[in-house]
Amino acid sequence: MKQESGRSMIEMIGVLAIMAVITAGAFVLISTAFHTQKRSRVTDDVASIVSGVRSLLGEYDDFSNIDNSTIFGAIAVSNKNPYGGTYELAVDTANPRQFIVSINGLSKSDCEGLITKAWTDSVGYTTSNRKESGATGKCLDGNNNIVSITYGE
Repeated sequence: MKQESGRSMIEMIGVLAIMAVITAGAFVLISTAFHTQKRSRVTDDVASIVSGVRSLLGEYDDFSNIDNSTIFGAIAVSNKNPYGGTYELAVDTANPRQFIVSINGLSKSDCEGLITKAWTDSVGYTTSNRKESGATGKCLDGNNNIVSITYGE
């Protein structure tokens, strides 16, 4: 009798199944890395925006002179966020010594993630003795969610 050396069909299917599991795991890791990178970029962008607004308008008693196009042009930060939406600035009508940074165009999960993040220098975070995130918003289905963070005095 001749001895055959080769792979059986069952061995090949087993190898393909193992490769499929490894590939699926890689896709999950890559997706998680992209989400983490986007949230990190939003955090950095908001910090740059807040720093820029404070340096440009810090000499005034209030932030009623906020103008989106002027501010974003002066601080060299794009008003586009990594989620496909925009950043917007507005003065808090109840207190002109405060301004609001809004992050628009978020999915429900991204909205929920940014609302629960601790925005350490925000008004809501500091006045709650660091017990609340400092962000507000409603996270509904779809990609039109907005997170707002108030800064100032």
